Amino acid sequence: MDQAADYQPRLRWYSQLWRYLLALAIGLLVWSPVFDDQLDRQPVLFWIDLGLGLVTFVLAAFRRRWPLTIAVLCLLAAPFSSLSAGPSTLAVVSLATRRQWWQVIAVGVLNVTLSAAYYALQPIEDTDPWWLTMTFTVAVATAMLAWGMFIGSRRELIWTLRQRAETAEAERDLRAVQARTTERARIAREMHDVLAHRISQISMHAGALTFREDLSADQMRSSLAVIQAKAHEALTDLREVLGVLRDVDGSDAAGPLTGPQPTYADLTALVADARAAGATIEYDDVLVDGGELPDVVGRTVYRIVQEGITNATKHAPAATLRIRIGGSPDDGVEVVLMNAVGFGPSRTPGAGLGLVGLTERAELRGGTLSHGIAHSKAAGAVDQFHLRAWLPWAAEPGHEEAS
Repeated sequence: MDQAADYQPRLRWYSQLWRYLLALAIGLLVWSPVFDDQLDRQPVLFWIDLGLGLVTFVLAAFRRRWPLTIAVLCLLAAPFSSLSAGPSTLAVVSLATRRQWWQVIAVGVLNVTLSAAYYALQPIEDTDPWWLTMTFTVAVATAMLAWGMFIGSRRELIWTLRQRAETAEAERDLRAVQARTTERARIAREMHDVLAHRISQISMHAGALTFREDLSADQMRSSLAVIQAKAHEALTDLREVLGVLRDVDGSDAAGPLTGPQPTYADLTALVADARAAGATIEYDDVLVDGGELPDVVGRTVYRIVQEGITNATKHAPAATLRIRIGGSPDDGVEVVLMNAVGFGPSRTPGAGLGLVGLTERAELRGGTLSHGIAHSKAAGAVDQFHLRAWLPWAAEPGHEEAS
């Protein structure tokens, strides 16, 4: 397939019209010096000139489909038809725009040769020396080819610039879509962690009410107030993410969450809140004071602990959850959560996406996360579910928003 066809512009009717008018003007200009002599001396040559000229005008319409063939046919008519000079010029220039050197050279040599034959066959009284005539012929043929190659080069440049602009625009749109997708995934992880934790607390309080028959009216109202507060917090979080994800005028408007994100400093309050909701938690924080833990690392640690509390509340509400956080700037941060398996009724169904999101969080931070059930072979021992994560202490460039 001809690669030059990629950057050849489509010609509209007015572009075809002015090209044919220019070709007609060139043909008449070349024919005018021999017009009268043909009628007086060789009337048959006059009609041959006219007929071949009209045929070349028809052939020129197919110059883009078969550029070399049409150029050669038009040039072959040149010795017998002055009128064909216009269509020949149009075909030669069109061929030169493709800038295939062997075709350009072959057509140039053929043009000069057949032009010499034209001077021999036509009734022209030429008093100029032959070398001057040949110099003029070579100059005209060279100018035609040079003009065509210039047009082809300009067309290819414009086509290349347009392709680059379209590629850059497509890449920009792709980056925008990827950025929106990444932000939506980040928001989805945040909301899963937050809402799952809120709802598990609501489920725990509601479950306690179903088993407690000794509560007074004031205690009942207090418990219902806690449930109402937790439901209100969940609705507030949900309203926030829906506002972020809502389309505006048909386009995505995903952006960062407006509320402050929790960090390592909020872990104590998280554990205290879970204990107040009825969870049994042993919290051991042995993180060294060798430096301030970056917020991006602390936020990931917070989400891991939060998801661990949520899972324990869902699947082992009566079991004791042991949380240990340790590490140093040199060794990184290690988070370990363990609880007995199947210890108490499971109140809330899980989708299994929390641990997947935590694994993704840890990997985005440059760390690792593992989880599973440790089976005990001792008699009377209970299997333990463990969740272990390791994170580098320092915040790595490019990961600040991933958490």
